[in-house]
Amino acid sequence: MSSETIFKKPEPEPAQAIAKSFLLGVAKAAGGTVLGISMVTSAVAAGGLVGLAFSFRNLPDVRVLRNYVPAETSYVYDIKGRLMTSIHGEANREIATLDQMSPELKLAVVGVEDSNFYRHQGLNPYSIGRAALANFKEGGVSEGASTLTMQLVKNLFLTQERTFSRKLAEAVLAIRVEQVFSKEEILEMYLNTIYWGHNNYGVQTASRSYFNKDADQLNLAEASVLAGLIQAPEQYSPFLNYGSTKQRQATVLRRLETLQWITPEQASAALKAPLLIGKPTAWRKSKSPFITEAVTKELEERFGKDKVLLGGIRVQTTVDMDFQKMAEESVRDSHKMLLGWGLRADQMALAAVDPRTHFVKALVGGVDYESSQFNRAAQARRQPGSSFKPFVYYAALASGKFSSSTIIDDAPISYSIPGGIYKPQNYGGSKDFAGQMSIATALKQSRNIPAVKLGKAVGLEKVIEICRLLGIKSPMQPVISLPLGSIGVTPLEMAGAFATLANNGWSSDTTVILKVTDSKGNVLLDNTPQLKQVLDPWATANLTSMLQGVIQPGGTGPKANIGRPAAGKTGTTSSERDVWFVGYVPQLATAVWIGNDDYSSMGKGITGGDFAAPVWRSFMLKALENEPVKYFPAASQFERP
Repeated sequence: MSSETIFKKPEPEPAQAIAKSFLLGVAKAAGGTVLGISMVTSAVAAGGLVGLAFSFRNLPDVRVLRNYVPAETSYVYDIKGRLMTSIHGEANREIATLDQMSPELKLAVVGVEDSNFYRHQGLNPYSIGRAALANFKEGGVSEGASTLTMQLVKNLFLTQERTFSRKLAEAVLAIRVEQVFSKEEILEMYLNTIYWGHNNYGVQTASRSYFNKDADQLNLAEASVLAGLIQAPEQYSPFLNYGSTKQRQATVLRRLETLQWITPEQASAALKAPLLIGKPTAWRKSKSPFITEAVTKELEERFGKDKVLLGGIRVQTTVDMDFQKMAEESVRDSHKMLLGWGLRADQMALAAVDPRTHFVKALVGGVDYESSQFNRAAQARRQPGSSFKPFVYYAALASGKFSSSTIIDDAPISYSIPGGIYKPQNYGGSKDFAGQMSIATALKQSRNIPAVKLGKAVGLEKVIEICRLLGIKSPMQPVISLPLGSIGVTPLEMAGAFATLANNGWSSDTTVILKVTDSKGNVLLDNTPQLKQVLDPWATANLTSMLQGVIQPGGTGPKANIGRPAAGKTGTTSSERDVWFVGYVPQLATAVWIGNDDYSSMGKGITGGDFAAPVWRSFMLKALENEPVKYFPAASQFERP
């Protein structure tokens, strides 16, 4: 429920009705005592009650609390259920039912904060009389007389200012709450909403932060510490001043002993018991920040920012933290190695996707998250160069007019474009032409002119359509240089697209989220793969066979050879600003990008085959260490379109 709903004003009641309700409520709360009746009589004699009632005509309707759900922390877990991070706004909170709180905790809180909680109806007339006398002497509000119910309505409905009008409003609302809700409901709301220090709201979060355990596991020693924190959380915090914590704990235990709710022996044992102190859980760092940031972005797109920060959702990702850590270490080690080879590149990114599910398995957005939090794997749109060519070749094969043996002429050609003439060149320059060759050889050697000719033959709009089928959402224009990767894409988009090739045309939405539930276990999102065939199997199998040649001798990427069936494509952009290798086996598709954030050149002669392919190979050898060798389907199994 939003704050707008909580503070929605009901239809005004007649002032006389409010006055009558308040009088009856106070009298009932007073239990008919002389002090209670005297208080009511004094109020009437003063002639101010009806006037005050006018001021309270627009107080909130406490019945909205029936649907009130306080802001709650969201949690992100890896695929094995291990906590990766928590996401919250100002309030770090996890909701617990009263049954999920230990009896010792409820005993300690009620004992020290409001020992008459189960005997009053919202107001404690004896405390009111004591506070009234103290405030009269001070000439202002210096001492409160708040019951648990009054504290609850103050936290949910009112400001924290210490004025007579606010205290009276607090009293009116407390009586109303007691008329609508049971004591158990009030206590549960109270324990879930109050502040326990260090950004912990609600007893479950506080229990995990201070003692590394759930609230239902708290013993008397721990419960008395938490109960003591309510009055001044930071002052009595065991994280800040353990001595003050123990002094306050002793005060709480003495109070429980005075009430005869515990024995002297229990109090003494609790005070002597060692406390397992945890650590603050709010604002802690993610164990895999590149993953959790990608998760947060996807969640916000689906559910909105407020739901993520305040909604208490539970997110199971597709990533194994150990695998992700291995990927991050692989990128760091490879970057150091390449710098030793003379590469002038400050960044590297890697994205790995399981072709069988399209689940993201690893996402490394940079060499070092601490020095740069920008997630290049998911957010940086860089030109893919020749690693884009497979999409053009697939379009040609899927048209039914081309096969891997179709001959194409690698010869000079020019095209009229707005503003002049476009003359595509191969990597070797204006004199590098190989003449007639099969399209399989053209792809293996990464010849530019054949790719441009194929793009023109099948239609650039068709190439873009295929990219959309493969999940690439980055902007594209049907310019003549599109087949050479002149547009910007992310490594994650490339890994997802090649994952569909690895699964011979079967695809699902690439995601880093497996499942999302609310704090009660209700499923909000289930990303169980919904695989569908989006590419022609004959054309895809032929393309994979051609891309296997890239890794073999004579191709542009033999440094990516991992000793098992694999396919891939190198990519190098003009002026050596970006180098890529994107490749796959049946179980995993991975994209590696290397470059500088300022788009500066990495050095003359730098290619994807020489620098990105070894990084891909290093990662894949580790990633597939325990995976069996699998083979791609042969094109002969399928009918040619």
